[in-house]
This record gives sequence, C-alpha cells and structure tokens, in this order.
Amino acid sequence: MKIVVLAGGISTERDVSLCSGRNIYEALKGNGHDVVLVDLFLGLPEEKEPLDHLFTDDRDWSASVGTIAEDAPDIAHVKALRPNYRSLLGPNVLKLCELSDMVFLALHGENGEDGKIQALFDLMGIRYTGTGHTSSALCMDKNITKQMFRGRNVPTPPGITVQKGKPFRLPESVGYPCMVKTCCGGSSVGVYRVNDASELEKALDEAFTFEDQAIIERCIIGREFSIAVIEGEALPIIEIAPISGFYDYKNKYQPGSTIETCPAKLPEETAVRMQRHAEAACASVGIEGYARVDFMLDDRTGEDYALEVNTLPGMTPTSLMPQEAQAIGYSFPQLCEWILNVSMKKYANTERN
Repeated sequence: MKIVVLAGGISTERDVSLCSGRNIYEALKGNGHDVVLVDLFLGLPEEKEPLDHLFTDDRDWSASVGTIAEDAPDIAHVKALRPNYRSLLGPNVLKLCELSDMVFLALHGENGEDGKIQALFDLMGIRYTGTGHTSSALCMDKNITKQMFRGRNVPTPPGITVQKGKPFRLPESVGYPCMVKTCCGGSSVGVYRVNDASELEKALDEAFTFEDQAIIERCIIGREFSIAVIEGEALPIIEIAPISGFYDYKNKYQPGSTIETCPAKLPEETAVRMQRHAEAACASVGIEGYARVDFMLDDRTGEDYALEVNTLPGMTPTSLMPQEAQAIGYSFPQLCEWILNVSMKKYANTERN
C-alpha cells in the first residue's frame, strides 16, 4: 500500500507529531508498505513532478526528525522557514497525498487535529486515518466536548469558560484548587493548576497568550488514567503517575518522568465503569475508528471524570495508546496495521453505501 505519513505542522505539538510520524513511518516500512514521511507545513520543496517515485525511494525519510525537547517548540522559528506562506500545506504535500492509498495522520493539535485537514481531504476524496472532520472539530474545543459528554451522562469536572478581557465569577462548584486550560490546546500546553485568586489571574494571563478563551474547572484530586477506544471498544486502562507535579508537557514526553501501569490496578467494577464511560464519551462526539479519552479518578469519592477526547493519540515511544495495545498483545507495528485496517473498513463501508 502507498502511504503518506503526515506529521509536523505549526501547532505547539509539532515536535510530538514528528516523533509520532517517525515511529509510524518506521513501523509501516517494516510491515512492507511503500511509505513517505512528510511535514505538513514544510513539505517537499525540492521535489519535482511526477512524485510517484518517492514511495519507492530508498532514502530514510525519518532521518531528519529529532527528539522531543522539554519545552514546546518555537513556532515563529518554524514559520520563518517558509517566509510569506499563505497555505498550511507545504510544497507538494497535497499532490503527494492524492497519489497515496492512505494518509496516516500523525498530526497533533491545531491545524491537524481540529478537522481542517480532515475536511480538505474529504472534499478531495483523499483517504486518511482517524475520525472525520466534524468530530475532530468538536473534540478540539474542550468546552464543546464537555457539553457533549453531559448529553450522554458521561461525568466531567464542573467548570466555566471565560473570555479574555471579560469579567467572570468563579462558581462554588469549581472553587480552589482548580485547573486553567486553553480551550483548544493539547499535550498539556497552556494547562495550569492554581490554588488561589492571584495564581488564577497569572494562569489566565498565560493561557490567553495562546488563545482568547480558557476553561476553569474543578481540580479533581486523585489518580490519572487514559483509555483508548478502537471501533467503539475500550482497550485496557493505563494509569499515569508523574514523578513530580502533574502530567504536563515535560512529563508526557521525557522518558522516566512518569510511572505508567497497564492494565491499571483498579477494582473490576471501577475499571468496567470507566471503560463504558470512555466508549460513551467517544460516541457522544461521533468518533470513527479510534481515539483516546483521559480521566481522573477522585480519591475521596471514587467517581471518575472524563477530561477530553484525543482524536489522534500520540504514537511516540512514551505514548499511552501503544502501551494499551501492547497489553492485549499488539506490537507497535501491529497497532499501526490495525489502524490502517480500521480506516480501510470505514472507506469500504462508505463507498458501498
């Protein structure tokens, strides 16, 4: 199969995306596919048409991908590599994707996980992995996602959405400590835990450097979990315990920063309840194929709370979904093949109808 692995872009999760893309590229190449790894934003400016030969080119497309730094990348520097750009898609990206049998999306965050690329590909008739443009857009906005959860009786922490420059009152149902999050951020970029009003003001100032609205929600004191859902069925639960602090950008992607346990050590009743909530969360936003739902389990009450749906879960060496798949016997290359098969099945059903 001719596959384009699409990664990079200009979101704050760019480095994570490139690392996911490299892993996927190497796995699919090892599985016998003809694969090209390409940066969504930078593209392939030196290549000339026809581009078909790139799928069988013997170069190592992953050689230029580095490791994930402790801090989010400098996007201004990346944009400077394509001065006067007008399109999110770099040179030859769309043409190459049109030549593929499938585009394996390794994009994360804005301009990749928010439905824009998915909508373009739907219009162009380009096949891609992951859910469609509507559910991608819904899940990118945490405020809308939480509303959809409540419509399916999926518990989620109480909270409010605040606009930059507009006054608000913190409801008693939230209180302190609380979490401040950008509405459309990912990889815990723009996420802050605050303990009082002065910290809240500072956190909002920081969050508003990313976008003009933010969520303030109750901080659930307890254990953190994640549950991947593939074709509507939950995988084993993974528990994430950071060595220090909470599961922020650094702890997510620096080896040794967290202790992860899969399957998580939970009473069976609790585990089953959380898995059903994960499946319902995905159904509430119309997920097709696969996704991952993040949870907190309240130490005091034993209640679980869904935080968000990740429509293109990370596929880095420290990512969660590959560990969950490993727990049921799927190696990383087998997981990539599973995702391909699920995606092909979706298009086969669509074309048949």
